[in-house]
Amino acid sequence: MAAEQGAVSEDAVLGGALILRQPKRGHRVGHDAILLAAAVAGRAGEHAVELGAGVGAAGLALARRVNGLTVTLVEIDPALTALAHENAATNGLSDRVRTVCLDVAAPHAAFAAAGLKPASADRVLMNPPFNAAQNPSPERGRRLARTGAQDTLTRWIGAAARLLRPRGVVTLIWRADGLDAMLAALTAEHSFGGVTLLPVHSKPEAPAIRVLASAVKGSHAPLVLLPGLLLADAKGHPTPTAEAVLRFGATLPLAEN
Repeated sequence: MAAEQGAVSEDAVLGGALILRQPKRGHRVGHDAILLAAAVAGRAGEHAVELGAGVGAAGLALARRVNGLTVTLVEIDPALTALAHENAATNGLSDRVRTVCLDVAAPHAAFAAAGLKPASADRVLMNPPFNAAQNPSPERGRRLARTGAQDTLTRWIGAAARLLRPRGVVTLIWRADGLDAMLAALTAEHSFGGVTLLPVHSKPEAPAIRVLASAVKGSHAPLVLLPGLLLADAKGHPTPTAEAVLRFGATLPLAEN
């Protein structure tokens, strides 16, 4: 068992298409992971890497949707890595999904030793920690998942640039008020171009709460800003588009890359 009996729940996501074991306390799988998976394209024969995978929600959702795609789940927490491994098996995806317990900031040699050599991935997806480090959660799992240092985003995008083949695609979800930092990290040293942004709004007339972004390694294409995704209507009911993505595994426009 990856955790003590009673400390883990078993939950259905994507309308029951995916079953996930996850800790009852700490960071829990939410909309962000499913939106991230829906924003990633993929084809049979490609290799995708999820950085900071937690219990594997996004990477497993992607593997469930794209037959023939192989996925490597990278997670720093040994307990969550073990749960991700169990979740791959529970969902019948062990033949295409493997787990690696590794810090995203680990040296290049550590990645290579784990079978993740430079330019070995077609796609990288990630939901980096984005809360201010000065206000950490008392829960260790939530703290690791949601609290990052000031240079966290730069380091994670740097890891993606190293892992991706030329013209490979990185996809991430980030808080909307940090858009400037995300764009700066993506375009640093001209690593990525062809940036496509999808704002995510919780309700009509509300500012965006998240931004989904994809970018192509080595591209010089201009930035594209897509119409925003609305999660709920004025009455608080899920919109048809959000329902299709969160419950039935529909993709978002970013997945066309």
